Formats: sequence, C-alpha cells, structure tokens
Amino acid sequence: MTLISFLVALSACAIQTSSGAAVQPGSDSTLSLLHRALPANAPHGYTPQYVSCPSDTPTIRSAASLSNAELQWLPVRRNATLGPMKDLLRRANITGFDAMSYITKYANNASALPNIGIAVSGGGYRALLNGAGVLEAFDSRTTNSTAAGQLGGLLQSATYLAGLSGGSWLVTSLYTNNFTSIDRILASDTSDSKSGDLWQFEQSIFDGPEKSGIQLLNSIGYYAELVEAVQGKKDAGFNVTITDYWGRALSYQLVNATDGGPDFTFSSIARQEWFTNGSVPLPVIVTDNRSPGQEIISENSTVFSFNPWELGSFDPTVFAFADLEYVGTNYSGGRPVDTDKCVFGFDNVGFMTGTSSTLFNEALIEVNGTNTTGLIGTVLKTAIEGVLEAIGEKDIDIADYPNPFYGYNVGENRDAGTERLTLVDGGEDGQNIPLNPLIQPIRNVDVIFAVDSSADTDASYPTDSSAQNWPVGISMVATYERTFTSIGNGTGFPSVPDTNTFINLGLNSRPTFFGCNASNLTTAAPLIVYLPNAPYSYTSNVSTFDLKYSDSQRDAIVLNAYNGATQGNGTLDSEWPTCVGCAIISRSLNRTGTAVPEVCERCFDRYCWNGTIDSTTPRSYVPALKLQVSTSDARPLSNTFGMALVAAIVTGVSLI
Repeated sequence: MTLISFLVALSACAIQTSSGAAVQPGSDSTLSLLHRALPANAPHGYTPQYVSCPSDTPTIRSAASLSNAELQWLPVRRNATLGPMKDLLRRANITGFDAMSYITKYANNASALPNIGIAVSGGGYRALLNGAGVLEAFDSRTTNSTAAGQLGGLLQSATYLAGLSGGSWLVTSLYTNNFTSIDRILASDTSDSKSGDLWQFEQSIFDGPEKSGIQLLNSIGYYAELVEAVQGKKDAGFNVTITDYWGRALSYQLVNATDGGPDFTFSSIARQEWFTNGSVPLPVIVTDNRSPGQEIISENSTVFSFNPWELGSFDPTVFAFADLEYVGTNYSGGRPVDTDKCVFGFDNVGFMTGTSSTLFNEALIEVNGTNTTGLIGTVLKTAIEGVLEAIGEKDIDIADYPNPFYGYNVGENRDAGTERLTLVDGGEDGQNIPLNPLIQPIRNVDVIFAVDSSADTDASYPTDSSAQNWPVGISMVATYERTFTSIGNGTGFPSVPDTNTFINLGLNSRPTFFGCNASNLTTAAPLIVYLPNAPYSYTSNVSTFDLKYSDSQRDAIVLNAYNGATQGNGTLDSEWPTCVGCAIISRSLNRTGTAVPEVCERCFDRYCWNGTIDSTTPRSYVPALKLQVSTSDARPLSNTFGMALVAAIVTGVSLI
C-alpha cells in the first residue's frame, strides 16, 4: 500500500458525506444546500478519461460568430427575462415610462429590449463576498428584495454573469450548486438540515473542511485526497501544475459535494434543465494566456474566457473557440489528432476556477513555510516540490492545458506553434473586472453592472497614509485603453478618466455610470454601471490574501455590498432604483426611438461621469462608513498564512 493510499484509508472515518437531491433555482422549500445532480465524470473523479470522439467530432471554430449553442440558447434566455424585467422596471417607478406596455410591445423582438450583463471582479475572498452581496441584492429570491427600494429581479433579467479570479469562485460556486441563492448559502449553517461546508471560511484552505473527528486525521485525509486526485490525472498522462492542487482545495469550500465534487465538470452545466430552459444567465469565466517566463499587460495579453460550451478567445491573437467538454483532447489544425482518443472530464470545475485564480497558487507554496509537519506536510510538500522542479519557480501561476489551437490559423494565431496552452489568473494583465467577453460587439450587451472589488490602493497610492485594498478604477482604465490597440479587435468601451480623477471626484467610492450618451460614442459600447467596493456598513477592504473569515465577518462583508448595491435600501438616494432602471433601458430607448423620461435625465445628471478631469495627485484616501450600522460582532480571524502570503507574493501584481 502506498503512503497516499494508506492516508486515504486512514482518513475515511473522518470524511463524511451529505445527501440530497437537486433543488431547482428559485425553490424556497428548504434552506439546506443539496448536491448538484450531474457528476459527469463519475466514477473517475478528477482523472480525465480517453474516450472515442462523438459522431459530431469537436472542431475548432472561428470567433467571428457566437457558437451555435449560444445562438440557440439566447432566445430561450431572453424570453425568460421578460417577466422579471417587467416586474423590476415596474417597481423602478420610472415616471413617464410604462414598463409593462413597453416590454409587451417588443416581446417578440427581444433584440429591441435591454440586454444585461453582470461582471464580478477578482480580489480573493473579498471579491467573492462583495460580489455575493451585490448578487443577493439583485436576486428576486432574496427575502424582501422585491420590496420598495430594492433591485430583486435584476439577476433574473440578466443574460450574462461573468467572473474573474475571486469573482469566478462566486460564479462557479453558484452554478455548481444548482444556481443556489446567496440567501440559502448564508442560511445553511444555521438551518436545521445543514448539509455540507459551503462557504465555511473559518477553516482556511490549509486546514480543509471542518468535519467531526480528530483534526489530525481530517488534515491527513484532506491533504492526501488532494495529492491522490492530482496524481490520478498525472498517471493518466496529463501535465499537472500547482493549479491542480489549488483548484481541488478550492472545491472543498465552493462545491457542496463529497470531497468537493472531483467528478463535477463545468461543461455539464449545459446539460442541466435549469440552464437549458433559460432560467439563469450564461456563466462566463475569464483567464489570461501567458507563456512561461512572459510578463503580460492588458495591451499584449490574450484574454481567454470559458462558458459551459467553450473555451477560447475573441482576441485576434487566437480568435477561436474549442469545445469545453473535450478541451483536454490532442488537436492539430483544428481537429482531434485521433478520433478514438478524445479527452473527457478535463474541465473539472475546480481546475476551471483555479485557472482563473492562479495567483493564489502561492498559497499552497506557503505550506513549505508553515508548521505542517510529519505525514501531512510530507504528502503535499513532496507533490508540490515535484511540480516546481518540472515547471520552475517563475511559473507557479500557470495552469497547463493541451493546446486545442495548435496548428490552427497559422500566421494569425500566436500559439499555433506550441502544443501547450498555459493560462493564468484573469487579472494579471490589469483587467481585473471581466469585461472583455461582455463588450464583444456580437454579444450586443446594452448595460454592464461592473462590480469592482480590486485592491488598487496600497501602502504608497495615493499616499502612504491611505487605506489599503480599495478600488480606484485601474481595471476600467486598462480595458478602455486596450480598445485603442490592435488587440482590442473593434470592441467599444465608454470613455473613463485617469485613476487620480477617479479618486478626486469620488468615482471610486460610489456608483457611477459611464457611456450614458450613446450618440457621443465613436464605437458602439454598453453603458457601464460601475459599482466599486466601498464602506457602507462595514470596512470591507480586507486583504486579498486573508484566507480565514468568521461567519460574522463573512456576513458583514456581504451585507455591506448589499447596502452598496441598494444604496442602503434607498436611504442614501430614494431614486436609486429608478436610476438603475434608467440605466437598464437607456440603450433600448435609443434603438426604439423612444423619448428618454425626464426622471432618467435627472438620474443621468446625478450618476453619469460628465467628462470632468482632475488629475492632480490625490490626498490620502481613507473612506468613512456611509451608513451607521453596528457590525461590532464581525471581527477577522488570525491569519498567519495570509500574512505570510502577502510577504511572499510577487511584487507588482496589486490589482487582484
């Protein structure tokens, strides 16, 4: 018996399973969190399998259009948004605008109606929880979210939901758990029928999930399972990186299934009824391409994205997409090399999520500097040291894929000559909000709610005495500037000011609309509703690398974001829901030649950036609470690992 096998057997008494059946989105019959119904790669767990290719052999397609799958799904989803959108806009109380009549009039022409996207930035657990609070406010399933002054139904009205790095943890967790509501996740730890350890962050990713029994045995079983799972993938002939271990560890916190659902794939979402019937938005996860040893910025990076159908890029450096279900297959020239050897199960949900957040691979490296000794340390340390010997210390942030674009579109495709596709954290190029897939012209998105949890401020910006880990619009500037380069590929983005102006005008501490007047844009672009992380009821600027949170602190950060999304349930601005409604319908009114209501003009005067620039060096940025709400019971836990990680992380990557 190998050491790993022994540890797995030894830990069996400490690793428990939960049971249950799938819950349809919107079902409020119970608060318990139940398993997703489709572990597609069972019984093989994390190990991809070689299978015969399907009769409709997967091939690489050009990015000149959307996939057939998305084109067929879009009308179904858009039709499903009509009811929620009617209700949302009716409650928005836009004087002079009859939402019911307007949507009914154009119900058979969905392209005339608002097309909504939501983008959740990176930023570790801060981004996950801040994004969760915004989605909770946007979700009609949230208690009281459809009352006066609330925005429930915006999530049900959206076509796309994109996440990056920490934001991808949120998106993946929701979809991997039957599009569970945030309400249900947060209530699960107090429910009479608690199941699983979803979002239980009091146990850090180093500790593993909290289970009954002796902690030493739990830790041994946890580390041993990580190594055993990844070893199975390696033994099957696939390259592995630290991202494999990181993704498996993340899954224990994000996927409510035994051992973090090692047999759940991202592509299997496309086969679930609650997705195929259009009842949820399309999930999109963003990552970057970085060749080993290369440094990337927004102007030279290739932005990749994946959804339940595909992995690929709209950037001209690739301009192609591959079938996600068979993404581990050996391709050449756009087709599988051997139709008897397609690969299934490579797109494990943890690995996909880890790919978008590879910056945190450094977290697992820290096991070498902690007090995890004996069998626990030996198992994981030996495995990680073996990976580092193979890939080198400089490339710890890489996720390794067989390159499906090898030999495809030679001359234009930057990676056509390499057999490996190496992807990294989606924020490494400075674009920490996943806007790229949503601003593609062929998707025709009208309005994007951009949730920014970036840690742009640090010990020296804007001044040494500024509070750290608040956004200042760096990602917005990066995406805007990229549209003027050749790699921008015709994407449009509204004008945004420099980061000093963001701070000096307070654009980084309150909601701001960009691109309100479509007639002023030289290239078609969506209206951006910028929602920066700010202290409404709690100082939510926790470090990106804080890895432990009490339930009270977790809930306080979520509540703070809810207050930001609703402007304190309308107490900061009673017309805020109206103004959100105006932002949603703005482009649609333009298309249909409908007059803009007077109340919307007032909203745009109040929330739209008017082009003013103030680039002077900002003073210290230490924002105060906007709402007087007691959160004294929310205290961060001791975070030795997080502090060590901050010291160890590569300098210069401060956005994520």
